[in-house]
Amino acid sequence: MNALHSLSRTPHWRVPLLLAMLALFGGCGVNRQLARQADAVVAAERVHELTCTREDHCAIASPLAELAARTRAEGSDDTPVHFTTMLERGEDALLARIHLIRAARRSIDIQTFIWDDDDAGRLILDELLDAARRGVKVRVIADQLFSLEDAELLSRLARMHANFEVRIYNPTFDKAVTKPLEFAVSIVCCFTRFNQRMHNKLFLVDDLYGIAGGRNHQNRYFDWDHEFNYRDRDVLVTGPVAGREMAASFQQFWTFRRAAPLTRLNDVNRSIVAEAGEVLELPALHPTVPQYVERMRAWAADEGEVRRRFVDTAMRVGHVDYFSDSPHKQGAEPTEDRMLGDRIAGLIAGARSRIVLQTPYLVISKRARRVFADLHARENAPRIIVSTNSLAATDAFYVYALSHKYKKRYLKLGFHIHEYKPFPADAAAMVANYAELSGAGDSKGYQRYGQAPVATRGVRLGMHAKSIVIDDEIALIGSHNFDPRSDNYNTESGFIIRDREVARRLTAEIERDIAPGNAWTIAKRPRTNLLHRINNAIADFSTALPLFDFWPFRYSTSYELDEGCEPLPPNHPAFHSCYTAVGDFPEVDLPLKTIYTRIATAFGAGAVGIL
Repeated sequence: MNALHSLSRTPHWRVPLLLAMLALFGGCGVNRQLARQADAVVAAERVHELTCTREDHCAIASPLAELAARTRAEGSDDTPVHFTTMLERGEDALLARIHLIRAARRSIDIQTFIWDDDDAGRLILDELLDAARRGVKVRVIADQLFSLEDAELLSRLARMHANFEVRIYNPTFDKAVTKPLEFAVSIVCCFTRFNQRMHNKLFLVDDLYGIAGGRNHQNRYFDWDHEFNYRDRDVLVTGPVAGREMAASFQQFWTFRRAAPLTRLNDVNRSIVAEAGEVLELPALHPTVPQYVERMRAWAADEGEVRRRFVDTAMRVGHVDYFSDSPHKQGAEPTEDRMLGDRIAGLIAGARSRIVLQTPYLVISKRARRVFADLHARENAPRIIVSTNSLAATDAFYVYALSHKYKKRYLKLGFHIHEYKPFPADAAAMVANYAELSGAGDSKGYQRYGQAPVATRGVRLGMHAKSIVIDDEIALIGSHNFDPRSDNYNTESGFIIRDREVARRLTAEIERDIAPGNAWTIAKRPRTNLLHRINNAIADFSTALPLFDFWPFRYSTSYELDEGCEPLPPNHPAFHSCYTAVGDFPEVDLPLKTIYTRIATAFGAGAVGIL
């Protein structure tokens, strides 16, 4: 009665919205009857037969086993030994995964934020199913928001094999696929829960080999997209950290209440029941570039190729830490569940000489600003070098808009900022094999997922790597973007490695990304007259406004190195004599996108915490 009385007094324009929300809430919760029916179908139809009866489940021989043997022979509980191989190119990252799947003898555990049903996603999926059929236990946890958005596909995967199991993390309204209205209502009704995503990336084989970093399971993370690819990074680690910290973290998420089995998703269990008795087959993989798949599969079985890429380049190190936030993480207050973020803050606060930071989204949290402000206030403040995206290279213009709004703040904290170009000078080296096979270099960039349209032809690259080097001796590679969302909402994971050689190689990779041919340098505009000083004062006032920050003339802009000059830091006295300003948004071809960006700059301050 009280609810009806309240509804009768509700303004008329709100009634349809409330009715829609009530209808959706009426469908909230798992349909227990359908779930039980789906469980029965799965139990009856799931395949148990194996294609291999050998004890090793017909795993291929792997040169990486030599590294695993050395970690056992040369290390102990007190003085562990690990081998690490940085995976800088998408091709290497994909090859490492395919090879390890084929070399798996007992188990494969995977945790990811995105799993797309595209060429790379299907290739990995098919390889995992083959491993399950020969006797390897395969478990996958994928965040619901951007993973395998096809209830029919998931219903088939649920019945594919007894050794293959998928769980979907934090499903909206207990469904695998979120429709636009459900997406909007979830933000209104249950913002805190909906906003906490599992951003972890973990790939674990036989509790011996572990991969963590920034890559999801999608073409663009493996240099396979013919329009836009990510410059990303993860690291392959062989040694005890895989069987201890990585395995324990995965198990914690696997058993967490928000990791839903497929039969507990209402759209999936409905499809399972509806398709009961049908032949269990996935659509055949028809890749856009079949030669690339053939080459990848051939390399995965080539011991010489695997040795050259992953064993000969491996670095012997001692202790390696794998940190992961707890799945209980929620909200902005510091707790023991924010393990990775707290550890990063502590490491940065202890920096003495130099911090090299790489992030796709330069929007730092209040806590991080306090840490960097304390560093900058020191008598001998450490140098802070930042590699991030330009507007032309980013996949999220609205996040860039907030970074653009606060550029002066970051420069005043001592940041030396370099923004990645969409067509860096070394792009050919990063995607050479795919471009060679597909002719991707002849394609034209286009707008998708917030990318800014550009005029230059070719495969566009965007920064997605998340790494830090501290004092040339501590290296962090993981999923944490060093932003408010990673600090406060998403669960994150990554490796922290205390080793000078690892730190040196990682620094060299980031320094390559900020080289003049690959990035623009951000620096303040010269104060040549009173007009510039007045402009800066107006810009400061405009930036301080939570809304209506439309002032177009900012404290800083992008600069290109002049021919014949050597690179200089932006605070060098001779900087402006060797660099030419190229505008706030170089390479962006569509004026409307710059308007969008400035609108987000003007009105988006309140969204900093969740972008």
